Amino acid sequence: MSIFTYLLRVCYKFFAVVIRIIATRGMRLRAVKPDDVYQIPSRNSNRSIKAHVYRPTTASSPSPVLVNFHGSGFIIPMHGSDHEFCRKISHETGYTVLDVQYRLAPENPFPAAFHDAEDAVNWVLQRPEQFDLSRVAISGFSAGGNLALGISSSLFPRETFRSVLAFYPVTDLYTDSGLKSSPDPAGKPIPAVIARFFNRCYIPSTYDARDPRISPSYAAPERFPDRLLMLTAAGDDLAREAEGLAAQISKAPGREVVVQRMQGCNHAWDKKATTGSIEGDAKEKAYDMAVAMLSR
Repeated sequence: MSIFTYLLRVCYKFFAVVIRIIATRGMRLRAVKPDDVYQIPSRNSNRSIKAHVYRPTTASSPSPVLVNFHGSGFIIPMHGSDHEFCRKISHETGYTVLDVQYRLAPENPFPAAFHDAEDAVNWVLQRPEQFDLSRVAISGFSAGGNLALGISSSLFPRETFRSVLAFYPVTDLYTDSGLKSSPDPAGKPIPAVIARFFNRCYIPSTYDARDPRISPSYAAPERFPDRLLMLTAAGDDLAREAEGLAAQISKAPGREVVVQRMQGCNHAWDKKATTGSIEGDAKEKAYDMAVAMLSR
C-alpha cells in the first residue's frame, strides 16, 4: 500500500466518523425491540451477521419471509431505523421479517455489504422447514434498496424472490452526483459533495461502478423478479434513476411493476415523518403499498 493510499484511507475514515456523528445525533436506535435477534453465519470466519427478527401475529409454518436492508449511504450505522416498517409488515402480512445489518465502508468497502446481504439470503434459502421458499421477498431503503435490487438481479435466479420492494434507492453509482437533479426543484437532495464521498468510500478503485452489483441500473431488466415496488421522492435526486430502472423492468414480459413518486418529500422522508404532515401521509401510503404488494 502506498503512503498516498494509506493517507487517503485515514482521511476517509476521519470524515466518515464525523458524518456518522452528525447523521445519528438524536437517534434512539438502541431502543428498538424486535421479537428476536439472529446471528447469521458469515462466509468470513469468526464473525456473524446480525438480524433483527419480527414475527407475525398469526404465524404459519413455514412462514413467508421478507429480508430487509436498512439505509446507510453505505457508511452510516442505521440498523434498526426500519423498525416501524418491519413491525407493520410482520403484523399485517403474515411475513416474518429479517432486518439485516451489514458491514459499512470505508472500513469495509464493496463487496463486504453485498456479501453480507448474499449470506443472509442464502441462510434463509437453506431453511425450508422454517421459511416458505415460494414466498421469499427482499426490500431495502436507500443504500439498502441498492443491495436489494443488486442481490435480486445479479446473484439468484429471477424466481427466487416473489417481490422486491425498493424505497428511494440509489441505482446508479457510475453517473456523477453533480449531474443528477430532483424532479422537484424545491426539494432538498443529498449534496453532491456528500454523495461523491459516500460513493468513494464504498467503491474501491479496482471496481467499475457500472458493475450491476454496485449499480443495479446496469443490470439486464429481465433478471429482476416478477413483482417490483419502487417508491421515490420528488425532492430526491435519486428519483429519476430509480424510476428509469423501473420503466425498463416493466417492459419485460409478465412483470408487475408499481412506481410511486411521493410529492413534497425528500430522500428518507419516512424516517422523521410526523403524523398529519405531508411526509407522514406519504409514509403511511408507502408502507400500505408494501403491505399490498406482499399480500398479492
